Parts: sequence; structure tokens; C-alpha cells
Amino acid sequence: MIVNKAYRYRLYPTREQKMMFAKTFGCVRFIYNKMLSDRLDYYKETGQKLNNTPAQYKEDFPWLKEVDSLALANAQMNLNKAYSHFWNDSKHFGKPRFKSKKNSRASYSTNNQKGSVRIEGHKVKLPKVGWVKLCQHRPLPENSIIKTVTISQTPSGKYYISMLVEYENQIFPVIPKTFLGLDFAMHGLYVASDEEDAKYPDFLRKAEKRLATAQQKLSKKQKGSHNSEKQRLRVAILHEKVANQRRDFLHKKARYLADHYDAIGIEDISVKAMAKRKKGGKFSFGKSVADNGWNMFTNMLEYKLAWQGKQLIKIDKWYPSSQLCHVCGYQNHETKDLSVREWDCPKCGSHHNRDKNAAINIREEARRISA
Repeated sequence: MIVNKAYRYRLYPTREQKMMFAKTFGCVRFIYNKMLSDRLDYYKETGQKLNNTPAQYKEDFPWLKEVDSLALANAQMNLNKAYSHFWNDSKHFGKPRFKSKKNSRASYSTNNQKGSVRIEGHKVKLPKVGWVKLCQHRPLPENSIIKTVTISQTPSGKYYISMLVEYENQIFPVIPKTFLGLDFAMHGLYVASDEEDAKYPDFLRKAEKRLATAQQKLSKKQKGSHNSEKQRLRVAILHEKVANQRRDFLHKKARYLADHYDAIGIEDISVKAMAKRKKGGKFSFGKSVADNGWNMFTNMLEYKLAWQGKQLIKIDKWYPSSQLCHVCGYQNHETKDLSVREWDCPKCGSHHNRDKNAAINIREEARRISA
């Protein structure tokens, strides 16, 4: 079967290449905002959609010709996609918004056409940029074809390239024999039915003091000054370190579980809803939920399992995993109270840890669904 897979590498561009990247980032942002503005104005006047393209603006803005035309075309595709989501499902998608120079992600995408993007040695060829040095820490699959690439710059000033490649790979479905249940844990990431708990190290919490100090220093600097930019870079590096620590931890946990189990069950919970402040303002789990990266972890787990023909089974969020006794099946409604961390089953007398019992119930429900 044909498989698409992305590979991310660090880039080391020269000063001239950095200038070309910055120019492309700006042109992509400009054409997106310009096309969006014209579409909004046209809709107000006529009530209809405007089908504009980047080529229509190159005569009035000739500097758009200096950058990769496919990068501008991909900006148009992103705008069309945003509009399509809004028109087809306005309940879940808002109107397309303008991209900010300060807050938007600095990136652009281009396509490989007849070898316009290729890797030779420790360099990658990019349209309008030329050969850029890269650190290829792992090779691309044999006989793979580069389809698209995305160039991005982090707030700390580092450059990366993400390559989407297409190749043939035989993935044989695995008949599940070993099952694992994972129950979401606010502070520890998850509690497993047959493994040790994740014990997430709370990287953000540990870096809070340093981040607060660095942010306070930044707020006292004069905006636009050289010292302000240096301090902004220090803050960005601290945030990047926390993100890298989190991503590394989640990758290793997901890889271990994907290698040792054929099917893994998790609850299909809404992390976004959990992060919101509850009515009355008594509880707010936003920082704890955002720190452990549960959605990122489940996405990693899902594709790592899929690469091996295994499966991630999502259990309905209304399944009473915390209320059921995994020994006799008795449902204890008193455990709806989150403060109840341990309880004894009135029917069989079994003593339960709330989270461990829930993980076991999720495992058995995943076994039932896969049967």
C-alpha cells in the first residue's frame, strides 16, 4: 500500500538564505491577508464568493515574483480550505482570520516538481533558495518520493524542514492478543492497567519560576530595542526547551507501549472542555491539562500503532469506567465525586484505586469492542 510519512530535519541556512526565507514568509503572509481582505470586501458588496488567485496581484506587487510561486499557491489553498470549513461547518469553524506578523507561525510550503526539491549529501535543494545545509539524522525510506516540504522558523530563530514523502509499505493487520487500558490522569498523564503509571515530570511547572523571571525582565525592556530582542530570545528558548522535553517524553512512552501491546484502549475525552474554567470559578485545570500534552500523546500512540498494523481503540466518554467494579461489575454512583480516590465494592468487597480500576475497565471494554 502507498503510505505518506513526514520527516523533520534541522536546517542551517546562510545569511542570504535566511533573508530569502524571511522574504518568503512575509510574501506568503501578505498574499493570504490580501486575498482574504478582497474576499471579505467582495462578499459585503455582492453577497457572493470571490475566486481570486496570487497571479492577479503580481502586476501590482512585482516583489511577489521574487519568491517561490508554489509557496503563494499553497497560501491560496490554505485560505480556500479555511473558507470551505467555515461555509460547510460554521458551528465548529469560525471565519478565516488575518495572519499577524508578530504572532503567526513563520512558515511556508512548496511542492516537489520534477526534482525541484531533492536531497544530496548533507544538503537539500529548494526552489528560489538553492542548496541548504541540513542535519539528516535519519534517512528517508528507500524509493520514496518527496511530495511537499514545509519550511518553518521557531521563535528562537532555528530553521526546520518537514518533508512529506510517499512510498510503498506492507502493513499486515495484527490480531490483538495483548491489551492495555489507559486512564487519563491530570498530573501524571495516564494510569495504565498493566504497566507503571506514566509519572509525567511536569516540565512546565518546574520551569515556571525561570519563565516568570525572564518574562518580567522582558516586560521592562524598551519595545523594539536590541536588549528587548535579546531577552525575547531568552524567553523563547526557555519555552522551546519545555516543549522539546515534553515531546521527547511523550514519544518514548508512546513507542514503548506501541511495541509491547497489540491494542490499547483510551477514553474519548475532550481535553479542551476539561481545560475550561468550571462554573463558579472554583476549578481550572487549564495549565495541568496543557502541560502533560494528552492529545499529542494519543496522536503519537495512534500512528505508531497503525504503522505496525495495531490499533488504538477509543472508548465512549460516557462509559462509566470509574464507577464499575472490574471484579464483579457492580456500578457505584458515589464515585462520580472526583474526591473519591479509593473505594470498596459493596457487592464483592474488593478494594479499588479509582484510576487503576478505571484503566482495567477501559482495557476490558477495548477487548470487547475488538472482538
